[in-house]
Amino acid sequence: MSVIDDHRLLDVRNVRHLYGKPGGTTQLVLDDVDLALFNNEIVGLLGRSGSGKSTLLRSIAGLIEPTSGEISFPAETASPTRVSMVFQSFALFPWLTVLENVEVGLEAKRVAPEVRRRRALAAIDLIGLDGFENAYPKELSGGMRQRVGLARALVVDPTILLMDEPFSALDVLTAETLRTDLLDLWCEGRMGIRSILMVTHNIEEAVLMCDRILVFSSNPGRIVAEIKVDLPQPRNRQNPAFRRLVDDIYARMTQRGAKDGRKDDGVFPGVGIGMVLPRVSTNTMAGLMETLAAKPFDGRADLPDLAEDLHYEADELFPIAETLQLLRFAELEGGDIRLTADARRYVDADVDARKQLFAQHLITYVPLAGHIRRVLDERPSHQAPGHRFRDELEDLMTEEEADQTLKAVINWARYAEAFAYDETADRFTLDDPG
Repeated sequence: MSVIDDHRLLDVRNVRHLYGKPGGTTQLVLDDVDLALFNNEIVGLLGRSGSGKSTLLRSIAGLIEPTSGEISFPAETASPTRVSMVFQSFALFPWLTVLENVEVGLEAKRVAPEVRRRRALAAIDLIGLDGFENAYPKELSGGMRQRVGLARALVVDPTILLMDEPFSALDVLTAETLRTDLLDLWCEGRMGIRSILMVTHNIEEAVLMCDRILVFSSNPGRIVAEIKVDLPQPRNRQNPAFRRLVDDIYARMTQRGAKDGRKDDGVFPGVGIGMVLPRVSTNTMAGLMETLAAKPFDGRADLPDLAEDLHYEADELFPIAETLQLLRFAELEGGDIRLTADARRYVDADVDARKQLFAQHLITYVPLAGHIRRVLDERPSHQAPGHRFRDELEDLMTEEEADQTLKAVINWARYAEAFAYDETADRFTLDDPG
């Protein structure tokens, strides 16, 4: 574990952020967020997708301006605080070599070419890509491309390193290797940075890497818990203390009700069509319900144990469990998942009865699905263009999130025969769903 001192590097006070068009519908993404980052610590922002973690990180990086609140760097009284960021996507320039990609930030700062080259080569060597200086991104594996992104962030000699789910685009083994290498560099003090602030939705990753974990609620994002990780590095996933902490975080992330008395409806709080929905297939949902209904679970399971039995990472299991809760086929509480009576009916039903039950829950409990169905029911033609709903979503979320959300609802509705969608014509139709 790092020896954290009380030298404050970052202050975030009362930060709020809304997405949406001026004068139109808006969505509150972050609400009243306060945090501090101190010298010599790794802090994790842990929460489900859509909880505003990346928005907060981009605000700290200066890439976006929050709607209100203050972000400051108290240490700037002694020397300027430099912030650098590693993104989830590799974000490399494909026409530049590894060396040229790493030099980009230094070139923007007008560093002399010979100094720029020397510093870039040192960063490439540090992150383990010595020998690949003249390779292009297309010649590299995903793990190697993310190492280039890390070198590009480190070469500008940042005070604070921001990381936005830096391992989520990698396969499990590559992510584990890069995670271990990064921790080794940090513990050995070889990166020169003073603190790391990272976004993750992987519980074990947060416990493995962080000195403090800030747990976010969703919609809007608020910090609902701060957890100190008093475990020495390197950490062992099989250590009972490690497992207890993972279990505790699962419980916190599935509890209902906020301690401060504000409304928090669990996994999918909030109302209306502004929910960012995960791409979870109906086959996957059915498979999990069938697994839970059978022995040894008999309808109820501890989420960490279930993830281990099914060989799922926590961030793979959460979206499935969350979607079942949204559809009222499961309840999440205290780190456990429990099937509802309707889920047991679903498991016991034949194919047609399953579709009918799923359609009822989809239209009733997923606001966007209910909205689309109502529009189609009310129109004499029983048709509506896709952009009619896409534009509404983009008023409430990013374009990428709107696309993901609409595709999720389309896939669920197709299975349930609740309504149809013609991708070529970009048109929703009632298509006689019955």
